[in-house]
Amino acid sequence: MVLTYKQGYLPQPFHIKHITTKFSSLPLRFSLKLQGQPKLRRVVKMSATEVTNSTISYESFAIKPPLHPTYDLKGIIKLALAEDAGDRGDITCLATIPFDMEAEAYFLAKEDGIVAGIALAEMIFNEVDPSLKVEWSKKDGDLVHKGIQFGKVYGRAHNIVVAERVVLNFMQRMSGIATLTKAMAKAASPAYILETRKTAPCLRLLDKWAVIIGGGRNHRMGLFDMVMIKDNHISTAGGVTNALKAVDLYLEKNSLQLEVETRTLEEVEEVLHYASQTKTSLTRIMLDNMVVPLPNGDVDISMLKEAVQLVNGRFETEASGNVTIDTVHQIGQSGVTYISSGSLTHSVKALDISLKIDTELALKVGRRTGRA
Repeated sequence: MVLTYKQGYLPQPFHIKHITTKFSSLPLRFSLKLQGQPKLRRVVKMSATEVTNSTISYESFAIKPPLHPTYDLKGIIKLALAEDAGDRGDITCLATIPFDMEAEAYFLAKEDGIVAGIALAEMIFNEVDPSLKVEWSKKDGDLVHKGIQFGKVYGRAHNIVVAERVVLNFMQRMSGIATLTKAMAKAASPAYILETRKTAPCLRLLDKWAVIIGGGRNHRMGLFDMVMIKDNHISTAGGVTNALKAVDLYLEKNSLQLEVETRTLEEVEEVLHYASQTKTSLTRIMLDNMVVPLPNGDVDISMLKEAVQLVNGRFETEASGNVTIDTVHQIGQSGVTYISSGSLTHSVKALDISLKIDTELALKVGRRTGRA
């Protein structure tokens, strides 16, 4: 992906040479299952040498984002602004707002929730116009109530409006993730709630940052920072034991955490037998789909509890599958260490937040529609 533009987001135009990514707002559920041994192995090489993130300091952030070796947060901000402005800038602002006119705009919460993305919002405003001033009465991770003002930005009205939608798109998504994470983390206790890699493309760091802000913990960031033996690895390796042997050999020269997925009690027993006979780097056993949904909407966790008892504290355990806000409390009582849920990020409901210059009218309309 190559992005080229003339300096500044407005009123100067800029040109995008080519963008090879396409996003959809609809969460699609699909999986890849391998049949038999592959005849051909294709290696796809992805390069991150053209992105840098050396100018961003997170020291002043109330809650710092997770680490990623190649993620270009500033580049994501620029891409989001460029996507919105196209090759002509904000033509409505150019037509209606004198460029030097100044204004104040206020952040309004239209429903209760955990606010997230405040630090990111400041970065976006600074990218559009470093002279914009932002003040907050809340910080990332705080509870906001429907109808309250929790921040303001002031400076050139033109630039506030240009930044508005990009700021809100990020904040609303992050706040929705943080709000659901807070509720699920509380219900899951004493187990810890984790997200997965089921994040929006190119927004993984932001999605996982929102989970931290909401009081959850991060699972692995990507394919590079933890060895995780899943069903497809097991199928192609010829079984759990073969996969574990291959990974332990690899980890003799690479210091990383190791987790293995199990789908049956027999696989759990096989993992435990292997670990009792061999020096292994294994640290965690995933107990996948051992929570069985019942016709009445409840879940049966007896298989999960039996698996936890088999492990008996020798390794961390992680429950996965059929995890919802309605089932997570019961799962948390099974004795597992962690509970992972893709729903935290792959189908989250955004928190309703707005940024308004005329707050009196905005609140009047909001009350009329039940959103303030």
